[in-house]
Amino acid sequence: MQKLNFPSFSFRFKNSENKVSIFDDIRKKFIILTPEEWVRQHTVQFLLNEKKYPKSYVNVEKLVKVNDINKRYDVVVFEPNGDLFLLVECKAPEVKITQETFDQIARYNLKLKAAYLMVTNGLNHYFCQMDFENEKYVFLEELPNFISRST
Repeated sequence: MQKLNFPSFSFRFKNSENKVSIFDDIRKKFIILTPEEWVRQHTVQFLLNEKKYPKSYVNVEKLVKVNDINKRYDVVVFEPNGDLFLLVECKAPEVKITQETFDQIARYNLKLKAAYLMVTNGLNHYFCQMDFENEKYVFLEELPNFISRST
């Protein structure tokens, strides 16, 4: 797999029937390693190790209904009170991050109401803070660390 624009993390791999799988610490199982999964696993490790978000507040690949259509979010982080803190959209490294990508995560977030958004293809990362009052998002240099926030 290609080197991504994240710190170096250690992962567990398994090879079965000529398919490589990577262990997902959140789902507690091996997942077939695709380019998007490689980005998702780096993103999860980044949130846990660099941003210090507690593992128990992180959720991966769950169903969400958007306009009566079943969609899957990549990664979310919850607040201690159960509110959604962060919604993450992961793309494979060869996928360019476009306005369409932001439109996709914004549609999901109309329903989910996360305070922060992250869009990444593993090479480029974009962080936004929601401004629900003015119905827009503000780009940030980085996400806040978990411990630095008041809850």
